[in-house]
Amino acid sequence: MTNIIVTNGDEAILQLQDWERQYGITAGMTSRQGGVSDAPYASLNVGLHVGDDDEKVIQNRAIVAKQLGFPLHKWVVGEQTHQTHMYKVQKKDAGKGAMTRETAISNTDGLYTNETRLLLVSLYADCVPIYYYDHVHKTVGIVHAGWRGTVDLIAKKMVEQWQGEGHDPNNIQIIIGPSIGACCYEVNERVTFHLEQKWLREVTVDNNDGTYMLDLRLLNKLLLIEAGIPERAITLSQLCTSCSNTPLFSHRKEQKTGRMMAYIGID
Repeated sequence: MTNIIVTNGDEAILQLQDWERQYGITAGMTSRQGGVSDAPYASLNVGLHVGDDDEKVIQNRAIVAKQLGFPLHKWVVGEQTHQTHMYKVQKKDAGKGAMTRETAISNTDGLYTNETRLLLVSLYADCVPIYYYDHVHKTVGIVHAGWRGTVDLIAKKMVEQWQGEGHDPNNIQIIIGPSIGACCYEVNERVTFHLEQKWLREVTVDNNDGTYMLDLRLLNKLLLIEAGIPERAITLSQLCTSCSNTPLFSHRKEQKTGRMMAYIGID
């Protein structure tokens, strides 16, 4: 079983060590620590879209790039719009979105590739990062799943995209990374209205005041199982970004704050 390892408080990376060790993959998530940004973005903010000084964000990205051994000109970043568009990254995409927002892959919350030495990057401060790996086709992917992307089935759509290219869901492994947990994620009926009835009881707790506690990670797991991924192949992080906002950014808890990055690439 793959574990999500939290490094000590002075380091900037949450590593997916088993995948890195077994498959020659670089994968994980940054923390909020070890960068140069000032409050309220302190300190390793890697988001160019939150109001931080762009130069400091690029410095932070350079810190991460050095730690990972993936230079910025090998990063590929999507323009996240809480929709379900998938994009297959190729060598020609290297560097897109790494230095400026304008060059990011437009309108894209799901990135995947079978190319080596490209780092797929997406940004988070509560939403759910979902990592994909097919050991047969040597393909990696990353999905950004907020509540809207989740109820629009983005997790399943990556699987369906891969199936269309000949992948067998039985060969796909999944890690659902740190995000806001059911302990802290209160939503109203505007959100639960979009949930299929069959999921409501399993993924929500009714507060009896028109609000609910929603388990986005569990919902994505159930959707992936429905898409054909074996349950044994899915690992869930237990880290809540809101509860753990000393090492992690949380938009729900802080409102104006930085962004972490989830990343995956084939060495």
